[in-house]
Amino acid sequence: MAAFDTTRPVSDSAILFGRIGSAICAVISAVAAWNDARVTRNALASLSDRELEDIGLIRGDIDLVANRISSN
Repeated sequence: MAAFDTTRPVSDSAILFGRIGSAICAVISAVAAWNDARVTRNALASLSDRELEDIGLIRGDIDLVANRISSN
């Protein structure tokens, strides 16, 4: 008959792997936010001045909008 000890405390290695997992998730999230901002910036930059005016933007607002997208 097999017995499993389920009352032992969490080992240090489990805590370490949790921290590594959190760091990896943070890096992936930062890369995804950077890519979203890049795609937004490229899409807005490809619009004409008239099209930007139609949505209430000027060319100088593109970076502000892209940075706002990446920070959310």
